Amino acid sequence: MQVLQVQLEVGPDPAEVGRARRWARSRLVGSGIRDDEPLAETLVLLISELVTNAVVHTGCPAVLRMLFGGAGVRVEVADTSDRPPRPRHADGEDTNGRGLELVDGLADRWGWQREGAGKSIWCEVDRAPSAGPVPQVSPARVHC
Repeated sequence: MQVLQVQLEVGPDPAEVGRARRWARSRLVGSGIRDDEPLAETLVLLISELVTNAVVHTGCPAVLRMLFGGAGVRVEVADTSDRPPRPRHADGEDTNGRGLELVDGLADRWGWQREGAGKSIWCEVDRAPSAGPVPQVSPARVHC
């Protein structure tokens, strides 16, 4: 299977989350996923949560990666913190603590792994069968 991977370096600033969302939307459209597709909305929300977790909870820069190929999209956010993700449960009116619960509910699969001195948190979302397969593209890495 051929995979297209694009990535964006994200600074340790909450304002970077909006930039990551805009960048992700443009890359989704470039991969053939329309901006108005439910898949695009789900992926942008997942990216927003994972990037927010990285910059808010670690205070470290991060790298957002999107991998297109096969039957879906994989999103990875790598940071230099060696602290594993800690899912929490938000109660009632709590304004935070829902990020990984949301990822768990929206993604088809998710997890984390050690990466160098830090870690990478990833999630995968499958395309709906009616949407057809993601077009096969040649391998590439794009840095912005």
